Amino acid sequence: MATKNIMIVGVGGQGSLLASKLLGRLLVDEGLDVKVSEVHGMSQRGGSVVTYVKFGDKVYSPVIEDGEADFIVSFEKIEAARYTAKLKKGGTVIVNTQQIDPMPVIIGSESYPAEILEEMKDKGVHVDAIDALALATEAGSAKACNIVLMGRLAKYFDIPYEKWEAAIEKCVKPNFIDINKKAFSLGYHH
Repeated sequence: MATKNIMIVGVGGQGSLLASKLLGRLLVDEGLDVKVSEVHGMSQRGGSVVTYVKFGDKVYSPVIEDGEADFIVSFEKIEAARYTAKLKKGGTVIVNTQQIDPMPVIIGSESYPAEILEEMKDKGVHVDAIDALALATEAGSAKACNIVLMGRLAKYFDIPYEKWEAAIEKCVKPNFIDINKKAFSLGYHH
């Protein structure tokens, strides 16, 4: 299998690390060589968090260079736009439509770009936008956006649904498994 590259990008506290753990567990269970690299900005203060997940028959480095990402899974619209240079031609950005204002917007020195997803599409980026916050809330917890997004990502893989659920069971605390399975299902079937 040729190496595949996935970037998970978000803001600190959104659960991107659990998402990468889930994805890594699933791919290892599939017998693939997996490398995961987490890059933290000011994650404790709401800054960018980026995780690289590379997998295939043999992976030598976890780093994803410009033009190499098959998928970017973004927990927020600006984060999706920030990393589109990493996307390969024909790649897909799966993005939560939630807006989280960065500090320049909060303090009023800049405004949030209103048409950010449309601008990405105009540049030829395949954007798969989903209101993960609404679906996570429907599942029982606004914190389950990460698993909604993993459900959406799963649609692009030939890995059986049950194997994704098994990975959730291995990675999530027992008292949160049902909510996360529901969140995954909503992301997958929406």
